[in-house]
Amino acid sequence: MSKSLTVLVTGSAGRIGSATCKELIARGHTVRGFDIRESAGEEKSYLGDLTDRASIDEAMKGVDAVVHLAATPDEADFLTKLLPNNVIGLYNILESAREAGVKRAILASTCQVISGHEGPWPVTSISPISPRNWYASTKVLAEAAGQMYAYRHGISVIVVRPAWCPRDQSHVDAISNNVNAQDGYFSPGDAGRFFACAVEADSSIKYLLLHGTSRALKQQRIDFTEATRAIGYEPQHAWPEGVEVAGVLKKS
Repeated sequence: MSKSLTVLVTGSAGRIGSATCKELIARGHTVRGFDIRESAGEEKSYLGDLTDRASIDEAMKGVDAVVHLAATPDEADFLTKLLPNNVIGLYNILESAREAGVKRAILASTCQVISGHEGPWPVTSISPISPRNWYASTKVLAEAAGQMYAYRHGISVIVVRPAWCPRDQSHVDAISNNVNAQDGYFSPGDAGRFFACAVEADSSIKYLLLHGTSRALKQQRIDFTEATRAIGYEPQHAWPEGVEVAGVLKKS
């Protein structure tokens, strides 16, 4: 998938979404954004909700690949937040992609699905899952659904478990005060490069589960070498490099 592609990025106004759009555009791809907030830089930007199937279908027309990042990103009320956004929204994206004939779907899971892991390190794609909240549990469903769509419907699916990409100053401060979190840091720039590599990865890929992270300072707790081998991703940052890429964040 090295040619110029039309890519739909959901959650395009978010921290990873905006970085992904920027990187894809820099690589010559045509990018559409989909978010509940205004986003900038894409060829087209769609305002919509993940429960609004008609809006998703409109944005999905003529798309080669979809990067699905939109979700309620942390633990929240299950019935009013996680269920509509992370479960029904996931179903709507996958069904819309299937019906539109999209060739590749890249689904954002989370490293919180292995938050109870106590070693050995680094965590790899074959390490047992250990979610500790409902948010992480919805992402376990995303991983399983991605695999099902790959094998049942023939969509090339890459599931990504992103490490901690700080969205605001409170996240930067929290990482600054936690050595383990610094080893699980994912800079916005590295995140954008990772998802762009996933979009461009070999079309023969049926299903992959990969971890996305920057380099560790002390101990590599999350394995990125699987992504290096499979999609050519090489992290360029280690904490706190790249924090300033996030715009409003000061460099720690």
